[in-house]
Amino acid sequence: MKQVISRNVQDQVVKIPGSKSISHRMLICAALADGISEIYNVLDSQDISLTRKTLECMGAQIESRQDGVLSVTGFGGRPKPWPDPIHLGNSGTSMRLLAGIAALGSTPYTLTGDERMRQRPMGELLDALGRIRISAGSQNNEGTPPVVIQGGDRAGGRTLLDCSRSSQYLSALLMAGAFFDQGLVIDLTGPAVSQPYIDLTLDVMKQFGVNAFQISDTCYEVPGGQTYSSGTRSVEPDLSNAGYFWAAGAVTGADIGVDNIGTASLQGDLKQAYIFEKMGCMVNHDGRVLRVKGHPPLHGVDVDMSDTPDAVPAVAVTAAFAEGTTRITNIGHLRVKECDRIDAVCSQLTKMGIQAVQGPDFMEITGGTPHGAVIETFNDHRIAMAFAVAGLRVDGIQIENPVCVEKSFPTFWQLFDAL
Repeated sequence: MKQVISRNVQDQVVKIPGSKSISHRMLICAALADGISEIYNVLDSQDISLTRKTLECMGAQIESRQDGVLSVTGFGGRPKPWPDPIHLGNSGTSMRLLAGIAALGSTPYTLTGDERMRQRPMGELLDALGRIRISAGSQNNEGTPPVVIQGGDRAGGRTLLDCSRSSQYLSALLMAGAFFDQGLVIDLTGPAVSQPYIDLTLDVMKQFGVNAFQISDTCYEVPGGQTYSSGTRSVEPDLSNAGYFWAAGAVTGADIGVDNIGTASLQGDLKQAYIFEKMGCMVNHDGRVLRVKGHPPLHGVDVDMSDTPDAVPAVAVTAAFAEGTTRITNIGHLRVKECDRIDAVCSQLTKMGIQAVQGPDFMEITGGTPHGAVIETFNDHRIAMAFAVAGLRVDGIQIENPVCVEKSFPTFWQLFDAL
């Protein structure tokens, strides 16, 4: 149990570790290349460790240098056999992105995970792989892990993908598609959720010399016969994790800046700073530092967060301190994350005396006077970090299972306690 101590937070600038989303993609693209890549500022977390270990099973050689740089010797798009099941914990990003890489192998890979991971959907991706003659199935026939994937047919061609629950399905196909003879044309059944994460995938691929294209809202193409180029790359700070510190500024009135944030960042969670601005905060992007300063009274907003799902818990907790009602919409895909985040956020806000109403794909939070509570995290890192922010203002906030933050932000408590 972690007792959060309410306090008078001072104006300051914090430095956030590398992006989890970009770290996954950089490691995978480096492993798909021939030669050696050096990657700076890779996030050191449980999820990234799972991706790294799986890529090593597939034939990549990954070494951590003393200066923190990862040296990756790739397997050139030809993953080697690995007969044993590969355990991916509850890392949905690892599971889905690496399922695409498994499709490049000539022997079967079994990908599994913990109890929650074995409940999370994979069927849409497995169906799309099947349409291009890749053997891909769920051992329980329910479209969830464990999954067994075996490549062998590299013809490629055209496939159909339902991307309404996870953009990671599309990212998996895009990264693998360059190695198919005909490339891949991926038709979507409708616009994908979390579009910024797809843009991140396209950008990281381009940094490694592979081009893929968005033809329309519902069609993407990866020309075949391309190769990933090794080289030196760097991971920018994680803006999902920056959001907890911007939220701290919002609820306390302190001016909290996050260092090294470029104006051209493609991370969708850059938008959460401007959601706080709509709530009444002052936002200043001065050079490389993006600052959020609470300016009471905050007020409720209506916001579509389909493209920024990881930011929802932090915005929802901030809404508990705002006047009026905040309505967060188009977030149905949060129900199949590490936990059902809609239900988790609403249930814990209710514990704190805040009115929180939920529907299939929305939540409504009416601000008030939160009180202390024991916060159940549901083993979800984002629930733990978001509700920690409330403890800066409210006495008696205790976070159950605080170590769950190691999934994405192992140094969170160190930085948070220094506020």
